[in-house]
Formats: sequence, C-alpha cells, structure tokens
Amino acid sequence: MAANMYRVGDYVYFENSSSNPYLIRRIEELNKTANGNVEAKVVCLFRRRDISGNLNTLADSNAREFEEESKQPTPSEQQKHQLKHRELFLSRQFESLPATHIRGKCNVTLLNETDVLAGYLEKEDCFFYSLVFDPVQKTLLADQGEIRVGSKYQAEIPDKLAEGESDNRIQEKLETKVWDPNNQLKDPQIDQFLVVARAVGTFARALDCSSSIRQPSLHMSAAAASRDITLFHAMDTLQKNNYDLAKAMSTLVPQGGPVLCRDEMEEWSASEAMLFEEALEKYGKDFNDIRQDFLPWKSLASVVQFYYMWKTTDRYIQQKRLKAAEADSKLKQVYIPTYTKPNPNQIMVPGSKPGMNGAAGFQKGLSCESCHTAQSPQWYAWGPPNMQCRLCASCWIYWKKYGGLKTPTQLEGAARVGSESGPRGHMTRQEVQGMSPFTRNEGRAKLLAKNRQTFILQTTKLTRIARRVCEDILQPHRAARRPYASINANAVKAECIIRLPKATKTPLKTKLVPRQSLANIVKELAISAPLKLKASRGPPTPINRNQASQPRVGQSLLGKRGFESAAGVPYPANGRPYTSGMRTTSQSVIKRQKVSQGEAPNPVVFVATKDTRALRKHLTQSEMRRAARKPHLLVRIKLPPPPPRSLAMPLLPSSTSEPIVLED
Repeated sequence: MAANMYRVGDYVYFENSSSNPYLIRRIEELNKTANGNVEAKVVCLFRRRDISGNLNTLADSNAREFEEESKQPTPSEQQKHQLKHRELFLSRQFESLPATHIRGKCNVTLLNETDVLAGYLEKEDCFFYSLVFDPVQKTLLADQGEIRVGSKYQAEIPDKLAEGESDNRIQEKLETKVWDPNNQLKDPQIDQFLVVARAVGTFARALDCSSSIRQPSLHMSAAAASRDITLFHAMDTLQKNNYDLAKAMSTLVPQGGPVLCRDEMEEWSASEAMLFEEALEKYGKDFNDIRQDFLPWKSLASVVQFYYMWKTTDRYIQQKRLKAAEADSKLKQVYIPTYTKPNPNQIMVPGSKPGMNGAAGFQKGLSCESCHTAQSPQWYAWGPPNMQCRLCASCWIYWKKYGGLKTPTQLEGAARVGSESGPRGHMTRQEVQGMSPFTRNEGRAKLLAKNRQTFILQTTKLTRIARRVCEDILQPHRAARRPYASINANAVKAECIIRLPKATKTPLKTKLVPRQSLANIVKELAISAPLKLKASRGPPTPINRNQASQPRVGQSLLGKRGFESAAGVPYPANGRPYTSGMRTTSQSVIKRQKVSQGEAPNPVVFVATKDTRALRKHLTQSEMRRAARKPHLLVRIKLPPPPPRSLAMPLLPSSTSEPIVLED
C-alpha cells in the first residue's frame, strides 16, 4: 500500500512511450481535474541521452574534475558506463502529466564531495545530479544549492600573536569602524537623538513631492521615517561627529534642507512590487532569473534588499496565508495501483515453450544485446526494427529505468571500428537508425543537420537622426569605403545631443509621386513583354565580330531584350545615346559558349573622342546618377553657346570623323 502511495515531493517514473525509457520527474502538485482524473504538476529532470553531444562533453569534464577533487577510487569501464545512466540534470521546467502514468518511485540526491560514486550502482533506483540544464538556452550550469565542502572552501585563520608582539596590520584596510560602544553619550541621549532624526525624516518627506504622493497621510510618512535606514543614518552621523550632539544636529539639517533617507521599499513603485511578486511566484528565490526576466533595470543587490524588506510587510503575511489555504485544499497524496498490462514490445507468444529464442517473426539463435544471454522467460524488441535486436527481461527493466544498456553494445559505438569516441547509447531510435550502415547518406545528413538562429541588428530612431545631423563627423561615404575602420559612436552621439536642439524645425520638402493602379501596371507589362513559349536551344550562336550583322532568332524566343533594342532606339552598353563620333557593335544576349584561347575573337576597344569627353563635362552629378539608375531614358544635354571663332586661326578639318579602333 505504501509503495503505491505517491506524495508531493516524491521522485517518480513516468511512462510516455512503451519503447522509450521512463521519464524521471519530481511531483510538485497533485490536482484533481473537472472529470475526476488526477494530474501531477512535475519538475523535469533530464538524462544524458536527452542533451546534445557538446553538453555531454561538458558533463564529462565536470565529472573528471569531481573525481580529481574528491579523490574517488578509479572505476572500471563498465562502471563508468553505468554511472552515466545514473546521472541526471535538474531543470526549471514544469509540466503536467496524468497521475495514471506513474510507474514507481526513485531516489534523486544532490551529488556531494563526500559521496562515493560506486555506491549509487549498488542501490536500486538511485540517481544523482550536480548540474542544472536549461532546455531553452541549451546550457549546463552548476546548481546554486551546491554544498561547499572541502579544503578550498575553508577560511585561512592566521597564527595567534605571541605575548608582547605588535600587530603590524593596517586596521583601516581590514575593517571600518561604524559605532563605538564606549562613547561619552548615555542611552537616553542617544534615544532622544534618534527621535529627532525620525522627526526630521518626516518633515523631509512632507517637503518632497514624490514622497508626499506615495505617503499622502502623516501616519504613513512617520512610519516610513521610522524605518531602519533613518536610524542607520542617525547613528552614522553620531559616529562621524565624534558623538557631539550639537554638530550631529546641524548635520541632520544642513543649509539646503533636511536630509531625506529612503530604502528600497520607498524607491520601488507599486507596479514594480507587483512584478516582483509575480516573478517570486514563478522562480522562487532565484534572484538572478527574477532580475533578468522581470526587473532588468534593477541591480541584484536592490532586488535582494527589497525581498527581505518585503518579508516584513503585511503583503507577505497575506500571501503566506493564501498559499497555506491553497495547500490545504489540494491533494496531499494519491494511490496509483501497479501497472500490469503487457508491453507491446514483447516478442514471445504466451504459452510457448520456455527457452525459445524468439517468436513473432524474430530469428532463432539471437541473444540479448546487453548481457548476451540466450535464456530468458520474456524477450522484448529493442532498437531499429530492421536489425531485430532484443533484450532479456532484466536488461529490459534496466533500459526502462536507466535509459541505457548494462554494457556498451555495437549500436552504442563501443565495438564499431571507425566510429566516434562518444557512446551512442543515449540516442533515440531515429538517431540510431541514422547511424546504421543500412541507412542512406541523405537520411543521415538530415539527422545530423543543425539549425541556426538568425539575428537582426536594428538601429534606433536616435541613431538614424544622428546620421543626418552629424554627417560631417560620421562621413558615411568614407565609412562605406572603409568598413573595417572603427567609428567613434560615443562622440557622434554626444555631438548629436548638442546639435539636435539647434537643428531646423522646418519640415522636409517631399514630392508626391502618383502611383498607378496594379491593373494598369500589369496591362503595361503585358503589352511591353508578351509571354512567349520557350523554344528548344539550337546550335550556339557564333560570336565572331564579322558575323555580328546576322539576324538573331534566339533573342526573341528567349524573351530577353538588350538595352540597345529598347523602343527601337540604339543605346550603348552604358545606357547613354550614341553621339556622332561613336559606333556600336551588336552584342548577343544568349549565354555564350566557352571557347578556347586560340578561337577567341579579337577584342574591340572604344576610345572616347574629344567631343565625347566634352559632352560628359556638361552633365551634372545628379544627371549622371539618374542616367546610371535609369539607363533606358534619354539624356538631354544643354550645350553652352560656342565661343566666337578667331579669323586669324582657320579651323583645320578633322582628319577623320570615325572613332579610333584599336585591334589586338
């Protein structure tokens, strides 16, 4: 009866698949659903087979360090193999599972330096953990609840000074004196000074606007002024003024006004306190996760101080009473009967003769994959179906509880030549099939593929403004040409803050460009580029310059047109219209075939004339950019009036009107 009774806090086995090992979970809550079933809210614990190979390597290095520090006896190879099955990894992940899937209890303990690892192998259903696994970040970290036992955690106590020997240590560097009990003041005088300090604190809160909003009544301000932060400030003031009450009084109220001392309870807003309570409900006293996920703008010291001050409030007492009432209403324990249904992986037919090696399609003469026995009252199918591996009854129970086999097998990579050094006994069946020699390489590549997460660097609005305001300091064109050179972002940001208030407030002039409808655009595209069928590719087009005048039939069939044939107007390759001193040669748009060096045609070089270079000088920079962006548009050049010709120097006629053609 007690063995089948499960309570909150027990470590239990859960079965989610008939062929996979049990899941090990810790029961946190037992809840009864609307239909009468019982669900268990559990904490997940992971085995080595559930984490990646890189994390297994990290766990191996941690295990070696533990063996060296704790001076463990050297285990055998089989013991090392079985100890990996007893190691678990704690996590912060919760899940809800049906209580009817519980298959038994187990014992999980935090590994201590005084423990002997071989002792876990001698006990049944006994596991240990020393690292915490994060399923989201895929990381392994040391558990914060680790018991620090050993020589390196002990304090080093110096030797006792002999009689008459002076202490040469500098006391100011060792400690700071904050209170002298042997002062000249009496206890009633100190109490009176503390009352004055509380009164000054109450008056200071009345003058402070933010404090008057948070504590609108006099009683709340007086209660806030009576907190420990005010008393600590008053006693520190006495210590700094050598316990002179007159000087201490003047220090409490300087010329600028009374001194206001506030602790974390006053600094935090109501919304921040609600966030803290929500995070405390989710993470417990894990202040690192609370700060990282809920309060990143607070320091860790501030979160810890607020927690211990929050425990002194009525809010904490109320939540404690609510939790106690909820715990009383929840289930404390549940009875789960022993699971007696047959496993679908059984391969022996009931009623067959004992000692038979197989049934249900399995070959005779096969032995257990783990212990290699040929006699067993019951056999179970294990591993890839095409390899017909099986386990005996005892090895099957070991596989279900510990997630591995007693001895390394061929599937686990111990006896296979040329395999990886790491064991494969912690892989799933699909991964083992991917490593099987009967699997194709394409399937193995899909299994071994690793997805990568992408990230995007997004600039803020202030950064985009700084690029425009501080363009002379940033020099974007120079930075684009030299991407390897570093930019002093702090100087740009500081200059932007100075220039931003002085920047012009006039809105930028924008030119509205009317956009056509989608139907008109599709209609124009259909007219300009009609859909044509793709014809079969014929023999390669000759690329000899002498045959350039022949008509190209393949151009219209491929549906591609060069710029020189757009709208029936000849254009060169750079998109500008031809002048009188330039000529063109046709260029094939069909993919050219590779030719040998001996059959390569003679190259043609266009040399710009004096008139062409003169025309380029009359183009503005914006016109040059527009011609480069839109090479299909005509370029209009406004020529200046020609200078008056001198009569004394007659203009000599040009020797030729054709461009100079250099042929190799």
